[in-house]
This record gives sequence, C-alpha cells and structure tokens, in this order.
Amino acid sequence: MAGEYHSVVARAAAARADALGLPFLCSSAVLDALTEQPTAWVARLAPAQSHGWRIYADFLLSAGHRRIVVAAEPSVYWASGARILRDYLAPRGGTVIELDMRAFAPAAVCDELVGNRATALLLLVGHPEPAVSIVKSVRRDQRLAEIMIGAPAGQPEFAEWATLLGDDSAAIPFLRYLPEGLSPLGARVETALRERLAEAPSFVAFEGYDTVAVLANVLRSHGADRARTAESWQRVAVEGTRGLIQFSRAPGISVWQWAWPPIQVVDRDPAEPDRFRILHAG
Repeated sequence: MAGEYHSVVARAAAARADALGLPFLCSSAVLDALTEQPTAWVARLAPAQSHGWRIYADFLLSAGHRRIVVAAEPSVYWASGARILRDYLAPRGGTVIELDMRAFAPAAVCDELVGNRATALLLLVGHPEPAVSIVKSVRRDQRLAEIMIGAPAGQPEFAEWATLLGDDSAAIPFLRYLPEGLSPLGARVETALRERLAEAPSFVAFEGYDTVAVLANVLRSHGADRARTAESWQRVAVEGTRGLIQFSRAPGISVWQWAWPPIQVVDRDPAEPDRFRILHAG
C-alpha cells in the first residue's frame, strides 16, 4: 500500500496495515506517531512533524517573533503542531497563545491578535475555510498591518490559495520539502510533471514520484512477498528527486523513516505570487 496525503487518515491506515501485516509506504503524512507502537511494516518519506515544525519555529525566532497566536481547529494533527511549537519556543523566550476556532469567528481573531500584542498568527486550520476567511479579515484590519501570517502545514502551496486570495495569498510562510536546487533526476521529473499538469508541480508531486521509485526498487529487488518487502525497508538506497532515500529508526518515531528530506520555509513573492521565495532552510 502506498500514499498518503492527510496525516489523520494515514494514521488510521498505518494502524490497519500494521495489524494486517501489510507493507505501507507513506508519502506525505507527518504525524510523529503514525502507529502507537514501533512497527516493521510502515516506512515514511515525509519528515516527522516534530522535525519540520521545529525548523519552522527556528524561522519564527530568527524573524524576531516572540508573541505568537495560533488559530487552531480540533484535530490530533493541529494539536500536535501547537504542542511542538509551544515546547520549542517557550524555553527560547517565545509565547504561544492558542485560539480554539470553534469559539471565534474569523473577524474576532483580529481583536485577539491586538489584545495579545501578537506579532505572528499561525493558521492551524483547514483549507479553504476557515483559512481563507481568516487571512482576508486580518489583511483588511489596519491595526494588523505589521503582523505576519504563517501556515506551517502548507496551505499556501495550493494553486487554489492564490486564486481565492489574489495578492493576499503572498508573504504567508509555510513548510515544503524540497532542496534549494533539484538534482538532474529532479529537474527531469519537474519538466515531465509540468508538462502533464500544465502547471508547476508542488512538493507533494515529488513525494509521489519518490514513492513510486522506492516501491519499484523494492519490488525489483525482493519480489512481492509482504514479509520480504517489510524486511527490505532498512536496505533501501534509492536516488530520488530530492536526494538519496534511505530509511532508519529515528528516535521517537515508530516507523522506518527517511531522516531527513530537505526542508524549506517559503512564501509566495508579493511582487509575483506565482513565484516562491526561500526564507529559511533546515
């Protein structure tokens, strides 16, 4: 089994795969605890949330943000992200104030930002709503002209984000998992994907290609036997679009993990919202 795009769904799939003894190569989901107990059946390409979101927290600190409001919806993924940020920022002088978006309309978020003297607002909410409405409310509030909006989970990556928000879609930093420069293989894949998609591929497209590359290597080398596939995770060494892919046992991670794919904090360029600027790398 291969995929998957959403962390909460991937967690359910990983638990079932582990119970059935079915090899599962996870492409995109980042929750640290994909399974409750260590498993030999699951391997993952995407970086663990604790790794990527700490890099995002470093970016916040380097940009001078110490009072940060998190607008969050109830979800194990958003709750995990908020906890990672709080645990990392607090010892370094940062304060994270969490707003439960079940209790706040998008317009009411603006008053909370002013009242808490926040310099940054992080969107730990779904796309397109309520994320788009929150951005529109904050951008239109003259009291908040200097505030930074961020979206570590990557909502601004979507082409729909730029379509719905226009100029307001820019300058909202998010995480993506690409190197500063693609390898020759990555460049060839980018060209092929761009032709097929009729637009620039997102980092998720590269995760998908790398998933297929790893599976093809494993099946060629070890056949389709389930147990042999699972045993082979630790011996994988595949040239992917973003570097050499190998799996290991990372501390605190319950699955075989590529440690680590390249990570960037990027945003859409205000001068050209279809172009991404690299702000920070880890």
